[in-house]
Amino acid sequence: MKSINDVSFSGRKVLLRVDFNVPVDENKNITDDTRIREAMPTIDKLLGDGAALIIMAHFGRPKKGGFEADLSLKPVADYLSRILDKKVVFTQSLDFGEISSLASALKPGDVMMLENIRFYPEETKGDEAFARKLSQLGDCYVNDAFGAAHREHASTATIARFFPNDRYFGLLMENEVRNLNKLMQNPQRPFTAIIGGSKISSKIDVIKNLLPLVDNLVIGGGMSYTFAKAEGKAIGRSICEDDKMDIALELKAAAKAKGVNLYLPVDIVAGDSFSNDCNVKYCPQVDIPDGWEGMDAGEKTVKLFTDVIMNSKTILWNGPVGVFEFETFAKGTDAIAKAVAEATDKGAFSAVGGGDSVSAVNKSGFAERISYISTGGGAMLEFLEGKVLPGIKAIMD
Repeated sequence: MKSINDVSFSGRKVLLRVDFNVPVDENKNITDDTRIREAMPTIDKLLGDGAALIIMAHFGRPKKGGFEADLSLKPVADYLSRILDKKVVFTQSLDFGEISSLASALKPGDVMMLENIRFYPEETKGDEAFARKLSQLGDCYVNDAFGAAHREHASTATIARFFPNDRYFGLLMENEVRNLNKLMQNPQRPFTAIIGGSKISSKIDVIKNLLPLVDNLVIGGGMSYTFAKAEGKAIGRSICEDDKMDIALELKAAAKAKGVNLYLPVDIVAGDSFSNDCNVKYCPQVDIPDGWEGMDAGEKTVKLFTDVIMNSKTILWNGPVGVFEFETFAKGTDAIAKAVAEATDKGAFSAVGGGDSVSAVNKSGFAERISYISTGGGAMLEFLEGKVLPGIKAIMD
């Protein structure tokens, strides 16, 4: 696999797939430009070479088929124009005749953005004829959209077939693949995985795939109450997947059989309603009264988890250990972020992924002290599950 750093794109028209599915407010102002900023090294490299760029991206999940004003990429194109300090050629038309004319007129250094690629129903079907039409707009293909790499769509996978000798990972994708392989193939030990979030159902395959790899498995957040209830503990009205309790016990037994140290919460901070301003009760054990729900890890749990993290050489964190969105219940997750940062300062390799985890580490102020923060929630999870991601396979084949 050739890096784009090893190739000159001078005078070429590059079809660049990015993940610019950014959050916006009610006035369509971008509220978090992380995904755009993460793609800038690739954009800067290509423009620095003297390439013309044709950028493809999706925005939201169009359902009608065709143009939807609320899901137009125009606010993103305008924002990119400001960042680059140059006009980004953009049309809301979905007519390929008009789009081809605009692409043909591009000069070296020009940037064009296509309208939301998911306005075309053929995109999500991975349609080959549609991918061929897209491919005819440019000379080569660069995929820098790790957040969409788990989708076998026309612009993320199928299109690569039409560039057998001219398809590349962007710098963001290259970094994601390198760091995830570092985690999964030859981690320094002890290797600790911290898995949190609300539901065990979304993390079952991740945990199963990690068990042969890790030395320590830390389970926190809402999913821990399914484990607790399965063990016969009182969880009040905490979130719980009753139909997954058998799986929780199976995972616990599998960890023991593989010699993996499994850590679960030992004390809980509970609330009497799901809000920041609710009444708060400290439960010195996982024994939550009726009418209360677990909202955060307690002090003993934080110390237990922190001690494990601080003695680790490789750390993977996916999912918060409490309702960090509420300031009252953010202490546990903030403490985990601090511990991961301090372990990294001591020489550990740390990786954080998943939307909530990334938000939590950004909110905590420790993001710059983490070795690697993934830009792809679903894509990272599927990679950790051991699945082959279509967007990666398309470039590597």
